[in-house]
Amino acid sequence: MGRALIGGLLRSGMRPEQLSVGESEAAAREAVRCDFAVSATADNRAAVADASIVVLAVKPQDAAAVVRPLADALAATRPLLISVAAGIRIAALEGWCGTGVPVMRAMPNRPARIGAGATGVYAPAAIGPEQRAAAERVLQALGEVFWVQAEELLDVVTALSGSGPAYFFLFAELMAEAGAQLGLESAMAQRLAAATLYGSGLLARAGEGDLARLRREVTSTGGTTEAALRTLEAADLRATVRAALSAATQRGRELAAARTS
Repeated sequence: MGRALIGGLLRSGMRPEQLSVGESEAAAREAVRCDFAVSATADNRAAVADASIVVLAVKPQDAAAVVRPLADALAATRPLLISVAAGIRIAALEGWCGTGVPVMRAMPNRPARIGAGATGVYAPAAIGPEQRAAAERVLQALGEVFWVQAEELLDVVTALSGSGPAYFFLFAELMAEAGAQLGLESAMAQRLAAATLYGSGLLARAGEGDLARLRREVTSTGGTTEAALRTLEAADLRATVRAALSAATQRGRELAAARTS
């Protein structure tokens, strides 16, 4: 996700010299330098020096070990810290950062890697309008930005858009599988399913989010689409999807509690 953000920021007009990257692994550090021509160092303290915004893009289990040694440096300059480490609560981040460091959280998803992401964002009330606007400008490099009013709603964002690509991929996979069982060549069925997924996403984006209207426009009375949708409704697809998102939300909360306990 860090690489996705660097690439997105550079595409949006930020200059390489405006970015500094802390990366502990030598191979990854050299790749960042070569691919993006930005400054990359193994010294995280040097990476955050004089920064107005610091993005914490590490695995959740590594977050404490990365942030704690930076506490005095962060407390001295008080940059805005944006964490994209899944499940790490703001209270824990604030405790690791030191006094007075403004902290907020963002939850992007995998399509952010191609600039087509959906990022849920939460900031405590202490984060002012200017810092919120600055954070939004940074995160828009990954795609669309959606603000939530309570931190616990990021668990729902994770269940919906964070994990969501896997749900769509699974459905497309099952469609391709069924198409092959009905006689299509397997590779063609997979390409048809992928192209349908891609085109439907573009239509959904252009349709201003009115998904029910888009569905109705494809569904002719008495036609093939209606027959398929009736079968899905008879199988109680709505309840299955609701149960799946509830399970993902609950699991996110369990993982967050384990990571910050």
